[in-house]
Amino acid sequence: MAWQAPPLSEDVPHPPRAHEGDGATHGGGAGRWVPALIITTSLFFLWGMANNLNDILIAQFKKAFTLSDFGTSFVQQVFYLGYFAFAIPASVVLRRFGYKAAIITGLLLYGVGALLFYPAAAISAYQLFLFALFVIAAGLAFLETSANPLMTELGDPRTATRRLNWAQAANPFGAITGILVGRNFILSGIEHDEATLAGMDAAARAAFYRNEVQAVATPYLAIAAIVLLFALAAAFTAFPRNAAARDAHEAGDGKGQRFADLLRHPRLIGAVIAQFFYVGAQVGLWSYTIRYAQGALGWNERQGADMLFVALVLFAGGRFVGTTLMTWIAPVRLLALFAAISAALAATAALVGGQIGLYALAATSFFMSIQFPTIFALGVETLGPLRRLGSSLIIMAIIGGAVLTGVIGFVSDRAGIAAAMLVPAACFLVVLTYAVRSRTQG
Repeated sequence: MAWQAPPLSEDVPHPPRAHEGDGATHGGGAGRWVPALIITTSLFFLWGMANNLNDILIAQFKKAFTLSDFGTSFVQQVFYLGYFAFAIPASVVLRRFGYKAAIITGLLLYGVGALLFYPAAAISAYQLFLFALFVIAAGLAFLETSANPLMTELGDPRTATRRLNWAQAANPFGAITGILVGRNFILSGIEHDEATLAGMDAAARAAFYRNEVQAVATPYLAIAAIVLLFALAAAFTAFPRNAAARDAHEAGDGKGQRFADLLRHPRLIGAVIAQFFYVGAQVGLWSYTIRYAQGALGWNERQGADMLFVALVLFAGGRFVGTTLMTWIAPVRLLALFAAISAALAATAALVGGQIGLYALAATSFFMSIQFPTIFALGVETLGPLRRLGSSLIIMAIIGGAVLTGVIGFVSDRAGIAAAMLVPAACFLVVLTYAVRSRTQG
């Protein structure tokens, strides 16, 4: 490297810990980790922004490339395929080189993927946009695999679920930012019906499509610049030593780091399944909120984006309310309650439709708020030295966002966008089942 920065494996030894579970901030000199904590918390914001810009891209690409609902679902399919494909490599980098290397690698991939939006827009290639999203998602896999377990280690393990929920509070703010950026700088508000397009001459029609495609380039170039600046800052920041090597030693010749050992933890396996369906439900709902508003109420794309914004504000509010409630209500009980309400609201959107259905769809976000981090924390809670490997397995479950968004798009093309909301309703019932079973498993 050209700059003189601390090495990419862990740069600063972890302070001795008084007992198992003490976090990196425990012991003397806890203030030394403040820059690392700021960067780590910022990662939740950055990947929230990337994830929810996809919801805008789905609406934009449907118009710019004249796609079906299933055709637009490839935005999420390739995105979450990237998560799936790179979750294990991210875990390997994390265990071998530490938090710092994994975070910098993730930020570099994120930045490169965002830069690829420029040539994709220049040649109007949907396939290149999809590849760019795959690269971004690969970077996010590194970031999530690193940041989630790091936050569970920074303090008393008994409060790990609440701590992770507080850190994840930055995520919905990133999501809201992504929607605002997309609404104001990508969506033009110009929507031509088939008759209008047919009445245009070839040059005017081509110019319309070209302008809609090129609208996505500038926001992503700005995002690339911000993300790469974070990568540079991380290179000059001290991070606590990754405990993965110590855990492997304590497990005995690395035997605790084998995936086969994870199969002896039913709560983790249940978390992987629940996370698959939860992510599918969340991604599907947000991906098609604009489409639901257009189909159920005849709203335009910007009005639909406004409703998506409201949903994300509710999501942020639910994160704070839910995390506060965990002071008095066990996280697993709150997860069960929120999953049950989410299922009922998604079913209302499917069966009632219209304005009531749209409001129910938006309200679902409030109750989705604590589900991802709570499932994650419950899944790794009892893993000990297997925690990081288990974390990568749960991150792999994000592939549900690809599979189930495709299912929702397929159902929408055949039965209508309202009926397609039965898919996320069923997904929330899976999460409810996991929460109930986790209570009996202790």
